[in-house]
Amino acid sequence: MTERIVLADLDDGVRGAVADARERVARLHGELIRWGLVVWTAGNVSERVSVSRPDGSVERTDLFVIKPSGVAYEELTADNMVVCTLNGDKIEDGTPENLTPSSDTAAHAYVYRHMDRVGGVVHTHSTYATAWAARREPVPCVLTMMADEFGGEIPVGPFALIGDDSIGRGIVETLSGSRSPAVLMANHGPFTIGVDARAAVKAAAMCEEVARTVHIARQGGDPVPIEQDLIDRLNDRYQNVYGQH
Repeated sequence: MTERIVLADLDDGVRGAVADARERVARLHGELIRWGLVVWTAGNVSERVSVSRPDGSVERTDLFVIKPSGVAYEELTADNMVVCTLNGDKIEDGTPENLTPSSDTAAHAYVYRHMDRVGGVVHTHSTYATAWAARREPVPCVLTMMADEFGGEIPVGPFALIGDDSIGRGIVETLSGSRSPAVLMANHGPFTIGVDARAAVKAAAMCEEVARTVHIARQGGDPVPIEQDLIDRLNDRYQNVYGQH
């Protein structure tokens, strides 16, 4: 029997962290629209709930926030973001009982259960990345931007039906041994991961950008791959030196 979890009964720290995550996740769905990564109600963002404690520690909870299924982007607010357990079950989160979480919830939940480093998951059907997925073809690492962001090619995951954790299994299977935060699920589209939802959204935007650029490059001939040792050096610099720390 599924444990009954009521958001209102949880401690102040968890309730506050859930509220913050709902605000972020609702706002980040707007970034999917902004970067042209979704149409109609397709796509979703989720974030695992983390609590910042007074002693400075951060505690990962067994809850995550995700978009409700089939709701238009212009109607998304913090108040209708759905809160689920890591088994993909909706808790009593204050939303109407008939407001169900995304159809990809089981996939997101599987990723959170099996990849502890992941704090955010995003799915889009962005045009160029999905075109590569339709061909079941990885995007080759022919751009320094790809070496920076993905540490190599963007891999293809297995074909999986929607509705259970099959997609999540494919994501974990493909990305566990890869530096890439993106996977092209065969005949479906890109899924991306990150330390939080914002990082996963960034990965989704960058995935579409490089998929588009490499597609255009191929119209003029065969793009030239970057050598592996140079990919490694570029990725190390970008991940550990570039930006503010």
